[in-house]
Amino acid sequence: MSDMSRAGGDDASHIERSLREPEAFAVVFRRHASDITRYVTRRLGVNAADDVVAETFLTAFQQRGLYDRSRPNARPWLYGIATNLIGRHRRTELHQLRVLERTGTDPVTAPFTDRSDDRVSSEAARHRLAGALATLPKGHRDALLLVAWAGLTYPEVAEALDVRLGTVRSRINRARGKLRKELGGVNPMTIVSEEPVHE
Repeated sequence: MSDMSRAGGDDASHIERSLREPEAFAVVFRRHASDITRYVTRRLGVNAADDVVAETFLTAFQQRGLYDRSRPNARPWLYGIATNLIGRHRRTELHQLRVLERTGTDPVTAPFTDRSDDRVSSEAARHRLAGALATLPKGHRDALLLVAWAGLTYPEVAEALDVRLGTVRSRINRARGKLRKELGGVNPMTIVSEEPVHE
């Protein structure tokens, strides 16, 4: 049973209800806070993540009257807010990527992954990958990481970033091409993502 079924209704209905009963917004928070936290932490590290996640949901709550209630799932909207806030912490994100480039360790996923031979060999490529991610234009990095780390589909990324679907495809294709070149022909999505990429 999905989170939406258990909580009784889609995100849009809870957001609409929260206009009259503000406490109804807590359902949206409970559904999405852990995923948003994981995504922001991967991009900025633990120290900055708490503040950014709190600000993401505060901003969402304050802007809930503008939410397009024809969209039942608020996930892309929340990731869009978080991504905009991450943009204010660009130096922190680039620092995180440089640490990953030096150490090859993703502090968020490391405790949850085994050390199989495949994992060890992919760790070696993470050094170069992190450095290459740091050189991507922000819009390209945002689009790529919303797919790879947040698990959004291309249409959801377009919604999150408020750009056309064709722009998302172009940005991700260019980002992949640049990363593939930096990695000597290795598909970057086999390293940057733990999950399959949805298109």
